[in-house]
Amino acid sequence: MASSTVWQCLVALSLFSSAAYGYGYGDGNGNDNGYGDGNGNSYGYGNGQLDPKFYEKSCPALGFIVRVSMIKAVLTERRMGASLLRLFFHDCFVQGCDGSILLDDVPATNFTGEKTAFPNVNSVRGFEVIDDIKRNVEYVCPGVVSCADILALAARGGTVLLGGPSWAVPLGRRDSTTASLDGGNSDLPGPTLNLTELIQSFANKSLSPRDLTALSGAHTIGFSQCVFFRDHIYNDTNIDPAFAADLRRSCPAPAGSGDTNLTPLDAQTRFVFDNAYYPNLVARRALLHSDQELFNGAAQDELVRQYSADSALFFADFVAAMIKMGNITPLTGSAGEIRRNCRVVNSS
Repeated sequence: MASSTVWQCLVALSLFSSAAYGYGYGDGNGNDNGYGDGNGNSYGYGNGQLDPKFYEKSCPALGFIVRVSMIKAVLTERRMGASLLRLFFHDCFVQGCDGSILLDDVPATNFTGEKTAFPNVNSVRGFEVIDDIKRNVEYVCPGVVSCADILALAARGGTVLLGGPSWAVPLGRRDSTTASLDGGNSDLPGPTLNLTELIQSFANKSLSPRDLTALSGAHTIGFSQCVFFRDHIYNDTNIDPAFAADLRRSCPAPAGSGDTNLTPLDAQTRFVFDNAYYPNLVARRALLHSDQELFNGAAQDELVRQYSADSALFFADFVAAMIKMGNITPLTGSAGEIRRNCRVVNSS
């Protein structure tokens, strides 16, 4: 069957599903219309010009297309759910949630993107999945949906498919025509930061210490490279000795040796979005120095204990923080553009 015929069938099914089962955009008021949590819980969707219903008329099949594409991506590689969640975080922390992280370098025009920033290079991933979703969306709704919004929806989709909460994703972002390599190097909180530095990094984006602690719970899924936790397991004292010894087997001490070796951030439930990250902190079994800083005899200890004991509280706070992060200086109205190809600006 031709791909165009397949997508015609899927779109027809999506419209039927929306009408019959409420797989629409959700309203953020406790009505489970597909982007709620399935239990009628309301998390709201932020302020400003973004709205979960933004594409309700211009691209009603959007939610279905993203879901189908994300199911395919996560079934192909379960790690991809975490990768896309991280990609969204790295996008929002550098000049806002504008899809700038998706832009490739274009030497012919002297355009430099953010992919070669130190926190991103050979680290962030999932670009091919966004490309795939964009192609599918463009077939049905050409020139309508931004890459920035597709990334926001994919991040939510990856969370849900691994067992995490759902939420009404505010939509209506437009795509940037610029990127900031300097911002990629300076604005993303690194794994060696202490708690004071982490709190300041998030405050710079109008995110609170509670947001910091909740968003860090995304490390219940995903992996990290040895180069990012080597200092923690060899030099820090606030780590369980047996845990450190086990990690050293796959992360040798000499710099440059095994730098890209991968270790799960949460070894117990590496592909399940749950609250297991927080008991790991209490047990001093965090993979990253920056994660253990959240439970190290300071202000966030009590909240970590609360999340350890109450997954519903963690989920609710995580959703609220994700919506808040998704509202970091988006481009709306006539600002920016709707890219035809997420990797390059339209003028390229």
